[in-house]
Amino acid sequence: MPESQYAVEMKGIVRRFPGVLANDNIDFNLRTGEIHALLGENGAGKSTLMNILTGLYRPDEGGISVNGQRVYFNSPKDAINAGIGMVHQHFMLVPSQSVTENILIGLDEPRFWLQLPKYEQKIKALEDQFNLKVDPQAKIWQLSVGEQQRVEILKMLYRGVSVLIMDEPTAVLAPQEIEGLFKTLRVMAAEGKSIVFISHKLNEVLEIADRITVLRRGKVTAVGIKASETNRAELAHLMVGRKVLFELEKKEQEPGKRVLSIEDIHALNNRRLPALRGVSMHVCAGEIVGVAAIAGNGQSELAEVITGLRECTAGRVLIGENEVQNRSARVSIDAGAAHIPEDRTHVGSAPNLSVTDNLIMKSYRRSPISHGMSINQSVAQEQAESLKDEYDIIVPTIKTPVRLLSGGNLQRVILAREISAEPELMIAVQPTRGLDVGAIEGVQQLLLDQREAGAAILLISEELEELVVLSDRIYVLYEGKVMGEVQNGDIDTIGQMMTGTRQEEISTEAKR
Repeated sequence: MPESQYAVEMKGIVRRFPGVLANDNIDFNLRTGEIHALLGENGAGKSTLMNILTGLYRPDEGGISVNGQRVYFNSPKDAINAGIGMVHQHFMLVPSQSVTENILIGLDEPRFWLQLPKYEQKIKALEDQFNLKVDPQAKIWQLSVGEQQRVEILKMLYRGVSVLIMDEPTAVLAPQEIEGLFKTLRVMAAEGKSIVFISHKLNEVLEIADRITVLRRGKVTAVGIKASETNRAELAHLMVGRKVLFELEKKEQEPGKRVLSIEDIHALNNRRLPALRGVSMHVCAGEIVGVAAIAGNGQSELAEVITGLRECTAGRVLIGENEVQNRSARVSIDAGAAHIPEDRTHVGSAPNLSVTDNLIMKSYRRSPISHGMSINQSVAQEQAESLKDEYDIIVPTIKTPVRLLSGGNLQRVILAREISAEPELMIAVQPTRGLDVGAIEGVQQLLLDQREAGAAILLISEELEELVVLSDRIYVLYEGKVMGEVQNGDIDTIGQMMTGTRQEEISTEAKR
């Protein structure tokens, strides 16, 4: 294919950071009117490559051509002027302003007199053209996450971009919203727009992409392979360099005694607004109970209330026979709880301390590690070495600060520490977020092993497929309330409940 027929072509891209070769002679091309997926594990170089394409970084070597013309970007504005824009995973919108005002921010026109009705009509025309329904007069804070994403896309389309980069676009969406996004992307491609789709969800990539490029450790392992000619297993192997098992063995077993009881819990979020409004649920020994919710619907606050990190304003939390609400985290730990927190760096670990220190954080008070008022370092190091081998933690030495570990290895340190305490209850919050497919497989197997060993596990995840595969039951939260409980893993039902439809309302609709 002649160079001029590529919307974008990146050749021999090299980008170095101190001690890291982030992009090693990467080639990437994007055709007009196609959806091209960019795959790779954490740290593979995807973000660096796209930051070069959008003008945030300049390459140390290599070049970029847009529609056959060599280009040099010194800023994101240069990239947008060349028709290249990016929708980031975390939206960059002003909540107190309207949709139209957010779309116009940063533009040279209008300059002095803001005639909102005039611009609302232009935005409405774009909405109709690309199937992006949103009220131009609505304030951002009034919109759902899916609608906010549409505003971000409209911002780029209004600026005339022909190449749109989507960074993990489905991470915060419910199933129905993902379906709507895919329809929009297909309409855009049919209109001649070119889309780079960055994701780690292989099923979604195979569904939406025309071609796929895979990166591993800063190098390309596959350039522009057709999605119709590959599969999940092949893509996973290209990403991590080994075979990945997707079919986890989950044994049938009867749940045991009730370990966690949550009774009519109410709690506030960090802005002192209601986050949990009468939540009740329970988890028994030997079962995994999932909590499904779009980000910001109370699931993080729920985990914090159970583990002693947040006060509740009403209700009770029992671990076994022990009431733990509004008490310290140590009370929950002593009652038999383990916690895999959402923020593994700042909450789940002490970044500047060693692997050994992080591994003994729950056992340093007890013999044989505790020796009077001091720590028996030889015993601590012996235990750390044993856990390092058992949980396959890849690290030069157990004296290495955990801030130098990859996301997957840091998560293994946290899992090793929590599981080795032989907990009766495990609260796992986003345990596989940001991990590559190989690390995800390992974490999920560890959770199933704990289930088989008789632990009660509350699994809070925004990965709906993960919840369905691992959970025996699933509660769905919306705006801090329980919409219902699902046992058969019906994704369509869960998706409707995640967007505010109560379970009994769905059942009523089905009967009509």
